[in-house]
Amino acid sequence: MKYNQHTLDKIEAILSESNYTVRYERGTFQSGYCILEERKVVVLNKFLQIEGRINTLIDLLPRLSVNVETLSPDAQKTYRQILAEAGPAAE
Repeated sequence: MKYNQHTLDKIEAILSESNYTVRYERGTFQSGYCILEERKVVVLNKFLQIEGRINTLIDLLPRLSVNVETLSPDAQKTYRQILAEAGPAAE
C-alpha cells in the first residue's frame, strides 16, 4: 500500500461510510489517536505525517465496527485489502 494522500482518502472514506467522523486535532495522545465509541469519532494527532496517519488508521480499522455490506464496492475492496495485509491478528 502506498503512503500518499489518495490512500489516506480511501481509508477515510471507509470510516465515513461506516458513520465514523475522523478529526485531526492537537492533544496529548500517547498512541497518536483517541476513539470516542459512543459518538463514532476517531481523533488523530494533527501533527502526524501522512504515513503516520495511514498506519494509525490501518491499526484502528479492525477494532472499529465496520459493516462491510454497507460499504461501496471500492471501499469494500480497500477494507478487505487492509485486513488481509494486517494478517490474522486483525480478525
